[in-house]
Amino acid sequence: MDSVRAFLIDSNKLFREGLKRLLDDSPFQIVAEAGNLREALGSVENGIRPQLVLLDLQNGGDEEADGMRRLRALLPETRLVILTSDLCTRRLANALEAGADGYLMKDLSSDALAQSLKLVMMGEKVFPTHLAALLISGRVNGNGTEMPVSRKGLSQREVQILRCLLNGDSNKMIANHLNITEATVKVHLKSLLRKINASNRTQAAIWALNNGIGGELAGANVVAAAANQ
Repeated sequence: MDSVRAFLIDSNKLFREGLKRLLDDSPFQIVAEAGNLREALGSVENGIRPQLVLLDLQNGGDEEADGMRRLRALLPETRLVILTSDLCTRRLANALEAGADGYLMKDLSSDALAQSLKLVMMGEKVFPTHLAALLISGRVNGNGTEMPVSRKGLSQREVQILRCLLNGDSNKMIANHLNITEATVKVHLKSLLRKINASNRTQAAIWALNNGIGGELAGANVVAAAANQ
């Protein structure tokens, strides 16, 4: 992957410095920083044009949501990823409305973060599945109060791939089924294996069964997944 110019927006200067160093050996280079959205908007209005924005949300309020929408309007071609320490339905709702391409947790490993960002730059959306499900199912009250959710943070695409693994599908079959390339499938697989601490496709399929993904599928399909490793 070619070098990606990234704009990091976070109130914690120590975190910004740490993330810059973590990403030194990756394609993602922090070329600009800001301590908040207001400062970031000023930089963008002065001509900064990053390929990727990494943004930590502070409070999920209306002013912050408006700032994200303005940022998206000024940078329509830029990938926007929320990088935060909180799984908050209000913030996720604001991020979705603003057209964010990802919502990632700060407790990700550096490798998992890099893989997730690569997926975003390839055009994929990366959001915690269980948090998004709360919004879709309406299990959130009107003021966006947080509810307990899983912290595995699997994206919708990763869940789709897990279901394909339960069917015993090869990478090529998964790619055809999801209308993506085999290379993208491999990137997703690498990312989800890290997130669930699995070392191969069989372990991933077993994890999926144990966590209610495709629970109606027969255990024999897990054997089929092993055959396609």
